[in-house]
This record gives sequence, structure tokens and C-alpha cells, in this order.
Amino acid sequence: MFKFFCALICKFQGWKVRIDLPADLRAFVLIGAPHTANNDFFLAMALNYHLHRNTKFVIKKEWLRFPLNFFFKPLGAVGVDRNAIKNSKSLNSTDLIADLFKGKSEFVLMISPEGTRKPNSVWKTGFYYIAQKAQVPIVLGYADFKTKTLGASQVIFPTDFELDMAGIMNFYSSIKGKIPTNFALDDRFRAK
Repeated sequence: MFKFFCALICKFQGWKVRIDLPADLRAFVLIGAPHTANNDFFLAMALNYHLHRNTKFVIKKEWLRFPLNFFFKPLGAVGVDRNAIKNSKSLNSTDLIADLFKGKSEFVLMISPEGTRKPNSVWKTGFYYIAQKAQVPIVLGYADFKTKTLGASQVIFPTDFELDMAGIMNFYSSIKGKIPTNFALDDRFRAK
């Protein structure tokens, strides 16, 4: 219901939705950028609604305790125990999250690679390794405030890290967040 409400609000505010994905693409890592303001969460939920897929996102397991679990679980939140990862010699977060895809023909994981609402010129690249380990593609999601367009497009099958990341930076270079000064591309992969 909350995702529908977010989609309705976006429609009334003049947002367009553009999803350029094959209908049979049901499992992938969906990265979202730019992430420049708190209300980007509502735009992500609106996009989530329009995807018509089993879409999830990862949060700290503590956020799924009563009473917050009644809000976050229906939205697609999956809890991860960060302490268990830190204390394990053999477990890392990308392995743990990639395992969420096992045995599921339909599973979409939403990730914000910037990791913050502040400008960050070094993105978290775990999304790439999660997709690689789960053997699923990466889809580029966005909320472009310049054109008021929510979208998901450009399917990338992880093959060449440097080349793929450069393509991702190129894709996001023309997209404007709500607070443009809070968005930075990853300097390691930008065209010089």
C-alpha cells in the first residue's frame, strides 16, 4: 500500500516513469542514483511499485525489530547482521547478500552505491560483486529531477569491472538529483 501511495504522489507531482527492461528479466541488482536527499526513499518506493517484481533492499537487522518490522518488511526490507559479518573469518557481506538470490527465479535487490546523501567520489562497489556472485545483471535505476523521470534501464552483465564501472559513471553523468551538489560520480572510473 505504501509503495502505491508513493507512486500516486509522484504521479500527482508530475513524475514520469520509464522502465526499459525486458519483461522476462526477473532477477537483478538494481542500483539507484543519485541519492542526494531523504525523500529519495519515497521515489525508490514509487519505482519499486512500477517494476512489478519481487523487489527487496537490505537494512540493518535491528531495523526489523518490533514495531518497525510492520513498516519495513512489507516494503521489501531484508535484515543483515553486520556484527556476524564483522566477527566471521569466512563470511563477507557480498557473499551473504548474493546468497539471497539462491533458489529464486524472481528477486531484485535495490542498492544505493553512493552509500550516503552527501557527495561521495568513491562509490561502494559491493553491488558489482553481489551481481557477479549471484550471476545476475546490474540494472541502472535513477530519479532525474531535471526531467522528473523515475526509471530503470541499461542492463549490464558484469564482465569487465573497469569498463563496466566507466559505463555506469557515463550513464549517471547527465542525471540530476534533488540537491545536485550532493551528488558525485566515482572519480576512479570517470572519463579523464
